[in-house]
Amino acid sequence: MDEEEQPRPRRKGIYLLPNLFTTAGLFAGFYAIVAAMSNDFESAAIAIFVAMLMDGIDGRVARLTNTQSEFGVQYDSLTDMVCFGLAPALVIFEWALRSMIEQGGLMSQLGWLAAFVYTACAALRLARFNTQVASGADKRYFQGLPSPSAAAVLAGLVWFSADHGLAGSDMWMLGAVLAAVMGVLMVSNIRYYSFKEIDFKNRVPFVALFVVVLIFVVVSSHPPSVLFIGFLLYVISGPVLTLYQLRQRRRQRKSHQ
Repeated sequence: MDEEEQPRPRRKGIYLLPNLFTTAGLFAGFYAIVAAMSNDFESAAIAIFVAMLMDGIDGRVARLTNTQSEFGVQYDSLTDMVCFGLAPALVIFEWALRSMIEQGGLMSQLGWLAAFVYTACAALRLARFNTQVASGADKRYFQGLPSPSAAAVLAGLVWFSADHGLAGSDMWMLGAVLAAVMGVLMVSNIRYYSFKEIDFKNRVPFVALFVVVLIFVVVSSHPPSVLFIGFLLYVISGPVLTLYQLRQRRRQRKSHQ
C-alpha cells in the first residue's frame, strides 16, 4: 500500500464552542468568590446568576451543534462544583455567616458549618446526578433540587438584601437556615421538573414567543426581587409536586384494590 493510501491518524482534541461557554461560567464563579472576598456582595451575587446563564447555554449549544463529548461532560461537572457548590457557600459565609463567629459559643461554629453542609451536599448532588444520567433516569424530573437553583436562592437573597439596604450581619439567621435547607433539598429524593422537554429545534406556536418576551419583561422590571422570589417558588414546587404524585399513586392503588 502506498503512503498516500494509508489512513491518517485521527486528531484528538476538544470542541471549542460549548467549552467556551463553560469556561465563561467558571470565570463568573471564580469572580463571585473574589468579589465576596472584597466585600462586593452584589457583584458576587450577579456573577453567580451569570454562571447559571452560561451553564444553561453550554449544554444546549453542544446538543444543537452535535459537539457533545465526555470531556465536556466532566468539565461542566467540575465547573458546576465551583460555581454552584463552592462560590455560593463562600458568598453567603462572607456576607452573613461570618458575623456569627463574633457571637461566640455554639453560634460561632454553626455559621461555617451551615456553609460546609451546603458545599458538601452540592458535591453529593452532582455526583449522584452524574451516575443517574449514566443509568438512564427519567429526564423529565431531577431527583433533588438542582445545584444551580440552590445557588440562585442564596445569591438571590444576597442580591435582594443588598438592593433593599439590608446588611448581611442582620440576615445571618435566614442565611444559615437557607444554606442548610438548600443543601438538604439537593440530596433529598424530592422531584423537581427539569424543563428538558422544551424543544428548541422545532417550530413552536406564536404564543410561546410572547411568553418568552413576557418573562424577559417581568425579570427586567426588578431582577433582584423577581429572581429571588421566582427561584424560591421553584424550590417550593418540588415538595408540592412530590406530594401530588404520591397522592395520585395512592388513589391508583385504592382504585385497583
